[in-house]
Amino acid sequence: MKKIFALALMLAMFLVTGCGGSSNDGKTSIMLGSNVVSLDSSQATDLASFEVIADCIDGLMQLDANGNAIPALAESYDVSADGKTYTFHLRDAKWANGDDVTAEDFVFAWRRHCHSANEYAYIFGNTAACIKNADAVIKGADPATLGVSAPDAKTLVVELDAPVVFFPSLMVFPTFYPINEKFYTSLDAGTYGTAPETFLSNGAFKLTNYLPGAANIQLEKNSSYWNAEKIALDNFQYQVVTSSDNALTAFKNGTLNLVTISGNQVKHTQEDAELSKNLHIHLTGLLQYLSFNQDPKNHHAGALANVNLRLAISNAIDRESLVGNYVMNGSRATYTALPLNFAPNAKTGTYFATNQNQFSDVIGFNIERARQFLETAKSELGTDAFALNLIYANDGGDTVVKVAQAIKSQVEENLHGVTINLQPMPKAEYLTNVTSNNYDIALTNWAPDYNDPMSFFNLWTTEGCEIAEHWSNPEYDRIINDCTTGALAEDYDARWNAMYDAEKILLDNAVIAPLYTNASAVLISPSLTGVEFHSVALERVFKSAKMN
Repeated sequence: MKKIFALALMLAMFLVTGCGGSSNDGKTSIMLGSNVVSLDSSQATDLASFEVIADCIDGLMQLDANGNAIPALAESYDVSADGKTYTFHLRDAKWANGDDVTAEDFVFAWRRHCHSANEYAYIFGNTAACIKNADAVIKGADPATLGVSAPDAKTLVVELDAPVVFFPSLMVFPTFYPINEKFYTSLDAGTYGTAPETFLSNGAFKLTNYLPGAANIQLEKNSSYWNAEKIALDNFQYQVVTSSDNALTAFKNGTLNLVTISGNQVKHTQEDAELSKNLHIHLTGLLQYLSFNQDPKNHHAGALANVNLRLAISNAIDRESLVGNYVMNGSRATYTALPLNFAPNAKTGTYFATNQNQFSDVIGFNIERARQFLETAKSELGTDAFALNLIYANDGGDTVVKVAQAIKSQVEENLHGVTINLQPMPKAEYLTNVTSNNYDIALTNWAPDYNDPMSFFNLWTTEGCEIAEHWSNPEYDRIINDCTTGALAEDYDARWNAMYDAEKILLDNAVIAPLYTNASAVLISPSLTGVEFHSVALERVFKSAKMN
């Protein structure tokens, strides 16, 4: 479910800024494409929440301008010869209330996350970080058995079940950030992160105005931050804007200094000589795709347990038309289970999904092949008609609505006998439906938490953490296990090649139908510089931003 929340968010969520100055009392104003869901790092699952948390709290590592993991609260770290023990040495840093940031703050936060067993607890376990005993703690074991300890206030020791080559980059992700235990336990139960008074910063900024679900969030520079002299913004505010039309208007009149636009607004901007100077387009790490519910107990999805029906739908979709006629923001059609421009091979530098023709025998726009798959499905299922519900969140921008409508039109036109019933809903309702197994097809997406293919591939294991496709394949599970804690974990080349084998199983079975790698079309005011954009972990970072 992870980035189920991100579904609408990432399609409408990038920086936009007006041509003129700000009219918001001198504050730099940034667009959010969706409301923040939670500022509790053990509860947060959406990009907006992660971004605001990262504005205000530092973890062990942070991203540099090129997306590399560099020290933050960890001044340095050592790795044991077998790659299974990391020792982080913390710098002198303060919480905004004057308390020292200590290794115990990490121990408390990590034990709490695993013990709570919320959605993102998985990232501590053997599908990602491989922290010793994390999976057992998530299932109810004593949190004190988690492989993290604080020999002293400035030393954090992390024990792993297997070497994890990308472990330092994982530490950038907000789920691994510390929480001040004394501050947390002083609050009433359930109130942490619900107001500026119940949220404690150690990072570049601190909250000055925030209520859950509010459309306006205000932050100011944290004078207690360990690197405060490098922070140029004295304050800034977020404004939630879900319409691309409204975002463009706000940019033009100067009420927003940074927004994301899509569709016709991108075309309009490109045709405007002055506006186009402020337009920046880049690929993100987000993959938009269809999730097929294969649970035979589901009254509709019983049909989707048939692989030929899934393959028929996937091959009936014109992805080039989707990105060219409906998304229209630079997004690129994708025919792999991973997005483009993500997860470079450490030895060759080649992105994992560079070869988009690798699985062309089972995925692509091919009406004749799609109809052959459909005829086989009809024969196997003994029916000539299929009525399937497609659910999507409709409160995070207009692009997802257009894409859903286009998919319905294409599938129904190209596959006679297949009806797609669109079911738009707010993302909270969408989340309820996918967690309660009340869907046939979900229009969803995923953005990677760390720069390794496993950030995607672990979603579709039998114990995967995404919305449940109710698909299970022992060979797929075996490969993924071998690549994480098994025989291939320490053999880089063999692990890399094995992940392609896993991807072939996934796409041969049409567990998902990849659609496109999302791009961000961003308008940035000429007066706002230094905003960093990333495809992994955090979409945007403002530590180097300044208003000129």
